[in-house]
This record gives sequence, structure tokens and C-alpha cells, in this order.
Amino acid sequence: MANPCKSRVFAPLFGSFPSRNFFSHYFSTISIKKVTRNNFTSSFEELRHHVREADFVALDLEMSGITSAPWRESFEFDHSTIRYLKIKDSAEKFAVVQFGVCPFRYDNSTKTLIAYPFYIFPRKELPIDFPSCEFLCQTTSIEFLARHQFDFNACIHEGISYLSRAQEAEALHQLGLADVDHLPYSECNPKETREMPLVSFGDILFTERMKIKLSEWRDSLLRNQNCDYHFEENSSNCKLQFRTDFFKMRPSLLLSGFSSHQLRLIQQVIRKHFDDLAFIRINDENSLSQNRIVYTDWKDDRAKLMEEVRKDMQKVTKSKVDAAVGFRHVIDLLSSEGKVIVGHNCLLDIAHVHSKFLGPLPSTLAEFASSIHKLLPYIIDTKRLLISELAIQRLMKKTGTSLSSAFSFLCSQMVSSSDTSSSNSRPFFKVEVLTDEESSSNQSNPGAKHEAGYDAFMTGCVFAQICHLLGIDFSIYKGSDVVEHEKLQKHLNLLYLGWNSGTMVDMKTGQEIAHSTVTNLKKRYPKIQFSNIVLVWGFQKKFKPWEMKDIVTKVLGISSVTSVFYLDETAAFVQFSKEQYVQDFLVLKDTVERESGPLSVLHPLGKLLEGGNTRAAKYDIYKEICSSPLSRVLFADQTEAMGIKWKTKVEIQKLEQADVGEGGSDRKNEVVAEKKILRDGKPHMEGSEDCLSSESILDVLYSSGSLIFKKVRT
Repeated sequence: MANPCKSRVFAPLFGSFPSRNFFSHYFSTISIKKVTRNNFTSSFEELRHHVREADFVALDLEMSGITSAPWRESFEFDHSTIRYLKIKDSAEKFAVVQFGVCPFRYDNSTKTLIAYPFYIFPRKELPIDFPSCEFLCQTTSIEFLARHQFDFNACIHEGISYLSRAQEAEALHQLGLADVDHLPYSECNPKETREMPLVSFGDILFTERMKIKLSEWRDSLLRNQNCDYHFEENSSNCKLQFRTDFFKMRPSLLLSGFSSHQLRLIQQVIRKHFDDLAFIRINDENSLSQNRIVYTDWKDDRAKLMEEVRKDMQKVTKSKVDAAVGFRHVIDLLSSEGKVIVGHNCLLDIAHVHSKFLGPLPSTLAEFASSIHKLLPYIIDTKRLLISELAIQRLMKKTGTSLSSAFSFLCSQMVSSSDTSSSNSRPFFKVEVLTDEESSSNQSNPGAKHEAGYDAFMTGCVFAQICHLLGIDFSIYKGSDVVEHEKLQKHLNLLYLGWNSGTMVDMKTGQEIAHSTVTNLKKRYPKIQFSNIVLVWGFQKKFKPWEMKDIVTKVLGISSVTSVFYLDETAAFVQFSKEQYVQDFLVLKDTVERESGPLSVLHPLGKLLEGGNTRAAKYDIYKEICSSPLSRVLFADQTEAMGIKWKTKVEIQKLEQADVGEGGSDRKNEVVAEKKILRDGKPHMEGSEDCLSSESILDVLYSSGSLIFKKVRT
């Protein structure tokens, strides 16, 4: 039995909730501190201390959803640019509801790592004039969180708000700190210093009455009389009041009950008739507005007063913005300390970090990588280590690479209180979890998997154990130096865009890297050639893949189609064996659709074109559709919402530029023949605008040297 003092759990994990299902009996004593907006300031100071001493920091996020539509899931047929666009769409549309942060430090005295787990409920709660935050919730994700006892009430009512860096800059601008002329006191606000014409009798009467009352108050001050001046008047069912007090050691009148129009009239009276009075509007720390008239002895005193007010308002405004920044202070801390960040299958997590705490996600993968590398220069993905390191693969054999599977297999002995008599002979690295008195109070709860803080803890434990198995000594490699080890250096900043392709991105350079080190990646389809792919959608009948393949091969030949993959029930990729088949298919589809004779009825493509809504284009259109901020459930509905009306998108300009020069005059004749069919992407024949005969189609295909002609003739 381990020393109880060393088995304590330090668990100011942000935003905990009760859980009955413990992942492992070894960790059933772990407590999780509940950090909300009420105790975030003090907890953040604790976190700052632990992060500064940490050798690495593990992160994990829980979101309100993953994919906004089934066709936005990751597929083998996704190009790397598409994969990034899908990740971007997910990070932009869904919320982060928990953020787990767990610093790990190597302790020389006990030769163990000591973990400090943290996690949070981020929530948009802006005390400034910003649009309300909107996000999607995916049913399966919400059910998943509920099944693991996620506290939605704590998230909504007590979650810590945040501003991204871009939002903070905009907030400072809106609140006036970027421009003195827009500070929130009226005499520096040009909108409130314009002359107001007195067009109504009521305005004239009000201004004269205010002139008299202000004169009486000022004269009483000058005669050194009792300054306890009080004035009340009922106007339009509102009680108008002056009350004397002091502001900045100067006599002042606190105004209450006046409308904004009346306050502007009072300002106008002061500007015209009272050089020794100043009208001030300020907002206190609780965002409550105060309107005052302050007496100043001389002109310089007036300027001094306004400068004091300006500085106070700057302080209050910065305090508001700083409070609104909220949890982003944690991200800034991780960035400024330059710690090694460890995640598990974490590219989507990192995209959320950028979207929520840095600014809008860039449009390209390379720009995203560059931006993140400046924020977090050292990132390690434990899933990549599990898949890519042969020594770990041999050890784990057929064990899965999910976080829970890896933790169960690698880390069952990593708690000092575990029963060593029942352990196997596999070397392990001991981890102690430190706690404080507060975390053992009723503010904390036992941790369990799928809580972001606990998952961050598991991620860090898996990383520590992998490092131990690879022979990495934390007593030698301290802090960020650990990534300099040759066995980690080759994995640094490499994150997978999708596990069904193995394609990685180097977050340091923004370059894509093939999956040469991935040995157990299973491929369901032949090698994908994106230039050989046609995207077809909007067909009426839900064909099975082999049925669609049969339809197309009846026209282009049995070896023309290598695979068919469905995005959803309304859209499919058709991959051809040759790039020329792409153009042939699009030309023939477009021609058959416009044919009103027997060809359109008897042609094999007729079944695919039933309903009149079948559309097709090259693979490039997929990027345009995935780039759209819209998300309809069905792919066909998505394209309709985007305003795509054409049925077939055929491009031949590239043929003219690339092929005419290589093929000489013969190839030029082929291009001219194809242009008789296509004009601005639409079929066209001289002397016939609406109807094409089958003979004309075959003549044009023959003259262009199309592969279709040979199949049709046979």
C-alpha cells in the first residue's frame, strides 16, 4: 500500500460533475475540483504555478457535436484540403463544453510524474455589445455527454466565458480604448455635443427650468451655503431628481429619472451657459450608468477632471474586457510558457483552440498550421505514437488505439497505490496524483473517462508511459527539451488529418506528409486518383454501389469504373480507371439529358437521370460545396441551398491550353469538335438549339477521339 500522503489527488479540474462509473479501480479516488466563474481567478493562479513547473501539459476537449451533416464526415475519398475544410466546419459550428488541462512534472525525489488535472466549462457570456454566440448540438454527442453524467446546468449557468484574441481587439475598439473620441463620457463624444434645435414648447420650457435650477445650485456653492441641494419634479409619470454628493473631491449633482433626450438637453444647457460645470456620464464596474454634473473651480481643473474620468473609464473598460477574456487566459498561459502540448487524436481539438481563443480559422490548411505553430510550437499526438512506433505496436499487438484502450493497457500499474503483486512483468512508469485540501471538499467529485479533465489526465499518463517504453529519461530531458529526443523529434507537430487516409500535416511547415510509417492502415478502396473522380448527386433512386457501377460500365466499358462510394443517399463518388473517362461521362450525361428522342429513353444512363435532378461535376466542385458555411442534412439539399442550378459542369478550356500544343493540328480539330457540343459548359450544335440526334452525338464523339465512341460502336 502506497503512502497515503503520496496517493492524494490534486484535482482542481475545471467544472466537475458527479460520476458513478469509474474507468479503473486504480483511479477511483481521483477528485475533480469544480472551477466556475465564481472561483476561476483563484484557481487560475494555482494553474499558473503548476504549468510553469510542468514538463508537459495534456489537453482534451468535449464538444457539443462533431459533424454538422453526414456527408461532412471524414471519408477515404477526401482530399487533404477537404479534410481540413470539414474540420474547420466542425470547429466553427459546435461549442466546446469542457476543456481539460493537466500539467505533468517530473519529481527528482520520488522519480515519478506528478499530475495536476484541470478542466473547464467554456461559455460565451460577453458583457459587451456583441452578437449572441450560436452553435449546433449533435444529438449523438449530447446523448453521449448525458450518458456520462455531464452537468448541463453547470455548463450553462456557471461556465467560464471567453473571448478570442480577435474578439478582444474588437471589444476594446467598441468600448473606446482604441479611440479617445469614443470614450464613454459625454464631453468627448461628438454625437452628444451636437446642437439640438428646440422645436417643441416642452423642450424650451424644460431647458429654461434646468437653467434656473443649475444656477441656483451653483450660486449656493459660491455663497458657501449648505450644499445639500435636492430637487424633485414629477414629469410624465417619472420622478426627476437632483441630489448633491461629491465626485473626485468636487461637488456634484447626481441625476436620476431623466430620459436620454432630457439628458442631452441638460448637456446643451451646460455647454451654452455654465463654463464651470461639467456633464459626466460613466459606467461603474457593474455596468450601471451614472449621469452627473460636476462643479470645477477653473478651466484647468475641468481638464484635470476629464483626464481623471478618462483614466477611470479605461480601467473599468479593461477590467470588463479582461473578465470577458475569461478562460482564454489559460490558452495565453500555455502559449507564453512554451510547454509541450500532448493530445490524443487532437487535430480537431487544436482547431477548436484556434477558433474559440485565437480567431476565425484560416481558409487553407497551411495558414492554419502556421497560425497554430506561433501559438503552440510543440504538439505531440499520442495516437500517432501508438500507430507509428513499432516497439509500441509489438507490445500492444491487437489492442485498440483509442484513449481508453491505450490507458487500460499501458497504464494499469501507473498509480502508486496499485497492487504490484498482480501486475505483469512489463516495465511501467509510476505516476502520483497530488491533491489539496480544497479538492477533497464537497466542491470536487470523482473523475471518470469522457470528462475532459480526466481524459486529459489519461492522455498525459499514456504519453508518460510511451516515453518510458521508448527509453526517454525525464530526469535528463526537462520541459520542452523532451521533444529534442530523437525518438520524439520525428513525431513532433505531426497531426493526422484523417485516420482512414493516414495523411498528416506538419504544423511547423504546413506541409502534408504521406503515411509511410503507418503499418496497420486498412484501405477499402483502390488507390484514389482525384482527377479520375466524378461527383454525382440528386438521383432519384437509392442505387446500391454495384448498381451505379453497372449503369456506368454499360456505357464506358467493364473496366472503366474502379469504385463507387456514397457520401449519403443522395450523392456518390464514381472513380474511373482513366481520367479521359471523366470528360466522356460528363459530356455524354449532359448530351443524353438534353436529348428528347429515343436515345434518352433507351440509354443506360436513363435510369440514373430519372427525375431530372441528377447533377454531376469533377471532384473540384466538392471543395466548393464543403467550403460553404451552410449545412443541410442531405448533400443534394446542400447544393440546392447554395444555388447550384446547372446539371452537368463540363470544362474544356484546359484541353485547349494543355493539349492543343502537344497534339498539333489534329488535336486542335478534336477541341473544335468538342466545342461544337459545349459552349460555356452547355451542349450546342449548329442549327439545333433544343434537340440533338444520336447520329450527331456519335459523329462528334468520333471526331474528338473519345473513348465512348469505341464502346458505343461495339
